[in-house]
Formats: sequence, structure tokens, C-alpha cells
Amino acid sequence: MKKLLAFVLVACMILALGATAFADDNLVGVAMPTKDLQRWNQDGENMKAQLEAAGYQVDLQYGANDIATQVSQIENMIANGCKVLVIASIDGDSLGTVLAQAKEAGIPVIAYDRLIMNSDAVSYYATFDNWLVGVTQGKFIEKALDLENAAGPFNMEFITGDPGDNNINFFFDGAMSVLQPYLDNGKVVCPSGQTEKAVVATANWATDAAQARFENILAANYSDGTQLDAVLASNDSTALGVENALAASYTGAYPIITGQDCDIAIMKNLIEGKQAMSVFKDTRTLASKVVEMVDALMKGAEPPVNDTETYDNGTGIIPSFLCEPVACTADNYKEIVIDSGYYTEDQLA
Repeated sequence: MKKLLAFVLVACMILALGATAFADDNLVGVAMPTKDLQRWNQDGENMKAQLEAAGYQVDLQYGANDIATQVSQIENMIANGCKVLVIASIDGDSLGTVLAQAKEAGIPVIAYDRLIMNSDAVSYYATFDNWLVGVTQGKFIEKALDLENAAGPFNMEFITGDPGDNNINFFFDGAMSVLQPYLDNGKVVCPSGQTEKAVVATANWATDAAQARFENILAANYSDGTQLDAVLASNDSTALGVENALAASYTGAYPIITGQDCDIAIMKNLIEGKQAMSVFKDTRTLASKVVEMVDALMKGAEPPVNDTETYDNGTGIIPSFLCEPVACTADNYKEIVIDSGYYTEDQLA
């Protein structure tokens, strides 16, 4: 009896080891920064679903916006034998050491949406055209205020995202490539004087931080009835902070406010006229492209890319695939987010 039990135990161990080895040969590690923002939950779940549908096993982890947690998660993915890593970094400059481990283990790394900086372990980058995101926001404000023809001046404030996220350089600089000439000629003025990227950045893209900053801006510059005409907000979580601050104290005509991601809470504000636009980035499309890239790497082929000039992470140009964003407004949101199946009518009610 004891021999039989021992045999069964050994057999089970062999089967378990065999299953683990099979999983390791097919395992993809996906590291997302946080569950605090709706978009990262959608990105992670979309990618997991599509990778699994393609036949891969997925280790999906969220880093709780804590760099040490994300590093530990990636270390575990490497130790568990992941064959490809897909990483949306919390801080693009903080993964050099752990990614050196990935490179030593021969694991390709795809930077997801946020470019990982100063690491030669980054093999590819998948994102949306982030410069075009900013340009789209800037051109929307330009058209809405008719800056090319109107006399002005128009009062505008600015807010962007986390300074550790390399994407703000593309979002903010892309928008300012459109708006800076109007600041220079005086057609647009910023009563707070806060126009520099480092000054208008928002740690962790946090809504409460954005709201606190804008409450101070409104108290100092608009409490006397001064009209606020527009706010360039780089994404929806910062735009929501602005909108919360306006609801608490602002009494003037409602300004034009931009955003990005088409979060559910913002879509409701957009439909109600509290936000003029949000740049829609269909994460299903980006997830599909990442699955193609992972599949190619797993099979020893070259992943699809469409940009080999733009994204230098400090160690060289990273081959990239850029998906195209689109402007979503109260006039076209049904076509963009409901007819496409991204949301249902009930979700936005």
C-alpha cells in the first residue's frame, strides 16, 4: 500500500512538473500599472482575453501604482518562465535593473502604451500615436474658439499627467505645437501663468490632485468673475478633477475642456456638456496588435511595426506599432463607442 501511494505521489509530481513546463513554454507576463484608472482595467482584461483566445497562458498583474510592487511582479514573471513580457510601466525610468534580468534570460519585452526609458532590454513598443493625441486636443480647442479668426484674447489653463510617464511629452508637446503660437501672439493668455509642462503635471494622473490644483487656480484667478474659456487636459482623470473644481466654485460660462480615454464617468459628463471632447483610443485594437506581436515573437518571427523613427528610449530607437486615436464628442459618441460595442447605452445612462 505504501509503495502504491508513493508511486501515485511521484506520478502526480511528474504530471505537475510536466504541466508547469508546458505552461512556461506558453506563458506571457502582462504588467499593468494600476486598477485605479478604468482604462488600465480594460487594457489588461482585453489583452488577457485575446492572448488566451490565441492559445497563450497569461500572468496578468496590476502594480497598484507602486514601483517596488511592479518590479517584484516582473521579477516573479521572469522566475516563473514567461517567454514574453508586456509592460505598461508605472515609471518609465525605474525598471532598468529588473529588465536587465529579462534580457539576461532572453525574454523579449514589449513596452505597452508607456515607453520604458533608458533600458536596452526593450524590444518593441505598442501604443497609440501619442503626438497625434495631443495635436487632436490642440486642434479641437483651436477650432472651438476659432483661434485662427477670432480676436481674443481667450483665457486658458493647462494640465497634464504624471511626470514619470514619458507619454506626457507627446500629449502635452503635441497640443502645444498647435496652441503655443496663440500664447506667443497674445490671442490666448493663461491667467495663472502655469504653462510649463513640469508645473502643470499631475502625479499618478490623479483626479483629486488635479481638482486640488484647479481649486487653487480658480480661487486665485477667476473668483472675480474672470471668464475661463478653455482647459487643455491631457486625459479624462485630470479633466474630471478640473470639472469637479468648476462645479464647486466657478460661476462663469462653462469652458471647453479636452480629455483622453473616454472613461465612463467622463462620457456622462461629455453627454451632459461638461466636457467638450475626449480622445478615444480603442484598447481592443491595441490589444489585438500586441497579441500579433507576442505571437510573432513566440514563433521566432518579426513582429509587425509601423514606426522606426519616433521613439528613442535613451538607448536607441524602439521599433513601434502606433494605433490611431480619434476625437469623440457629444455629436459622434454613439457611433464611436456604442455602435462599435465598446460601451452599451445602459453603461452611459
